[in-house]
Amino acid sequence: MTSPAMDLHALGAAVLADPLTNKGTAFTAREREELHLEGLIPPAVSSIEQQVARVYQNFQSKQTPIERYIHLAALHDRNETLFFRLLHDHIEEMMPVVYTPVVGEACQTFSHIYRRPRGLYISYEQRDRIDRILENHPRPPAVIVVTDGERILGLGDQGVGGMGIPIGKLSLYTACAGIPPELTLPIMLDVGTDNEALLRDPLYLGMRHPRVRGSAYQEFIDRFVAAIIRVYPRAVLQWEDFLKENAMKQLARFRGRLCTFNDDIQGTAATVLAGIFAAQRVTGHVMREQRMVIAGAGASAQGIADLFVAALVAEGLSLEAARRAVCTVDSRGLVTAERPGLEDFKHTYARSIAEVASYACVDRNRISLAETIANFAPTILIGTSGTPGTFTEDVVRAMAALNERPIVFPLSNPTSRSECTAEEAVRWSDGRALVATGSPFEPVDWRGRRYRVGQGNNAFIFPGVGLGLWVGGVRRVSEGMFLDAANALAEQVTPTDLEQGAVYPTLDRIRECSIAVASAVIRRALHEKQSDLQSGFQVEDIVSRAMWFPGYRPVRHDPARAEASAIPAGAA
Repeated sequence: MTSPAMDLHALGAAVLADPLTNKGTAFTAREREELHLEGLIPPAVSSIEQQVARVYQNFQSKQTPIERYIHLAALHDRNETLFFRLLHDHIEEMMPVVYTPVVGEACQTFSHIYRRPRGLYISYEQRDRIDRILENHPRPPAVIVVTDGERILGLGDQGVGGMGIPIGKLSLYTACAGIPPELTLPIMLDVGTDNEALLRDPLYLGMRHPRVRGSAYQEFIDRFVAAIIRVYPRAVLQWEDFLKENAMKQLARFRGRLCTFNDDIQGTAATVLAGIFAAQRVTGHVMREQRMVIAGAGASAQGIADLFVAALVAEGLSLEAARRAVCTVDSRGLVTAERPGLEDFKHTYARSIAEVASYACVDRNRISLAETIANFAPTILIGTSGTPGTFTEDVVRAMAALNERPIVFPLSNPTSRSECTAEEAVRWSDGRALVATGSPFEPVDWRGRRYRVGQGNNAFIFPGVGLGLWVGGVRRVSEGMFLDAANALAEQVTPTDLEQGAVYPTLDRIRECSIAVASAVIRRALHEKQSDLQSGFQVEDIVSRAMWFPGYRPVRHDPARAEASAIPAGAA
């Protein structure tokens, strides 16, 4: 079916300057004449396939990951359709560059590699003008990703450089789930930074003061959310890379007021749970038999634990029994109820004094991860610590001693922060561990067998969730939507995936996964009466039809809206 023509109000160089309308050398002869483009681009008319071949060749010529990131960012800035077509055609190769792990370096160097504006920046000093700033964006978005830059991946406070994360995240919403690029909006809330290196950097682009905290910070966030509700009442708001206490607080504070979720908490949890569901087809265990240890006790760990417990309750366990199947270990050892000054969010899964009294350990006040495994006897080990080396050989071997097929997920990213490498997890378990990682790892060869390492990439979940929320006109996001999303993703794992040792699909099937996830979200929303859609239709069909594919549409000039536009001034 021929795509409908796109009417443009601009002419000449202004058409080429807009990344949403620019087709570069793919403009036809008729389009060049009508849009006053003749002479502004080389005479040969290229197909999008030829353009992809050209930009891919340029991509391959770049020598370092950050150079490749900059190359892709420049393409994103000048031709969005071509950028997303390149991602679509080379998703497995490109995703680690546009997102983790390379996006981490991009955030660290953001003020030095900055070229053109994308999204919105709202500083604390502008707290009285948030509505006006939101209205400066040219169109209502379907999905917003917002950060304050304080907990970027495992790298900590990156200040305004944290904007790289919402930009990268929204690229995946489009590439993986077909959210139209013009309907995505990254937002950076600049409340200052406590990163001294950034404050000393003469090129730093953010506000040069310590982070605003306490009641002043919360009032700013409250004003921001109120403005979103007023200006963009139908948008999905995703929170990203906030400090763990703030992440959980904002989610709890606002989840009943608008369509919002936190990918670090809920998306990570659904991704992990999907991997566990798939792994059970290998281990032969049922959900009620699973016991989980999480190394790391932050927001991600809390989200994983909560959704895991919800899955156990769905299988018939009481809430109390389900919570007893989870324990967390942080930098001070096993989290116990008797620990002085225990943070509120760690209380839920803290082990009782009576239980740890029976543990065999060296120091009952600092029970190590290996000791926790030996005493608690988990079937699942999850890493969200951000600390490389947390999963030592003793730790992995302890899991293998307890389980014929232990589930070992070192999930921290970027790659340098992973609790262990994929090769270490395979080797130390004698090839028996079911391994998934947060960042991409190469296949592992061990004793004549090649193991494909499944990446527990949140991109398998959050783009599909956003797609379902948008297409379904969903008003509020529930825990059940993420539970169903996890089940939907697990069903996309094939017998071939499992035979290769992977508990996640390959990235080249990610759009199929997004359709399944989005459909599951909509069905749950319909069941919970949180969707604007009416029943009686094929959910997968409506989701598939809504997905944008990166291909050029015919363009024409609309004389009624004719308006000569100047080339936007450079912002570098």
